[in-house]
Amino acid sequence: MKQLGLMGNKLGHSFSKQYFEEKFRKENIEGYSYDVFPIASLEHFRDWISENKNIIGLSVTIPHKINIIQYLDELDEEAKAIGAVNTIKVTNKSGKAFLKGYNTDVFGFTESLKKHLLPHHHNALILGTGGASKACGYGLEKLEISYQKVSRNKAKGVLTYNDLSEEIIRDNTIIVNTTPLGMFPDIESCPDIPYSGIGQNHLIFDLIYNPGETLFLKKASANGAFVINGLEMLHLQAEKAWGIWIK
Repeated sequence: MKQLGLMGNKLGHSFSKQYFEEKFRKENIEGYSYDVFPIASLEHFRDWISENKNIIGLSVTIPHKINIIQYLDELDEEAKAIGAVNTIKVTNKSGKAFLKGYNTDVFGFTESLKKHLLPHHHNALILGTGGASKACGYGLEKLEISYQKVSRNKAKGVLTYNDLSEEIIRDNTIIVNTTPLGMFPDIESCPDIPYSGIGQNHLIFDLIYNPGETLFLKKASANGAFVINGLEMLHLQAEKAWGIWIK
């Protein structure tokens, strides 16, 4: 049995196992299993891989998309440019596990976003600065959309939440939440932004898919914005990862 799985911390929110088990059933795919691997620390990651010889591929989620890179043997060009990995392919070289990192988040994000873009969607805010934020920034660059990142902490070229005003929100007609704020079970939280600046011209994207409508999306939708959750992005990036694992 070839083993696939999702690694990260606090994975109770994830639909990935359900998605792949349903895929295997619907498409009559045999010889593969998909599990969830809660891994809080990467310190012994390579030892764990060596012990689990049936693993041929992993999805990577919060909080490991950036720090996992130091434990890999190779990155594909896009993952290298992004600086974050959400997919690992495991092969065998000279009797040892060889790990190559990819980023399928950028594919899932851009394919999910671009069909909803209108001519006035040319400036964006990305909430968060982690691994998913890096993929979204790279994707917006590919779509020729300018963006600024927003963080709790001050950094060069990055806005803080305290910097945000109604005018800034109004001028940035795409807002992407890459933070875990609002993710199950913490469904009563949301990014602290001036929601009064959001209107009918806005396209609001939350990478969270559980719950299907976060408080962030509810507040934006109440102001007339078009909102998207992360479920289609999950499906698209998962299919892209599957293609990498079995090629």
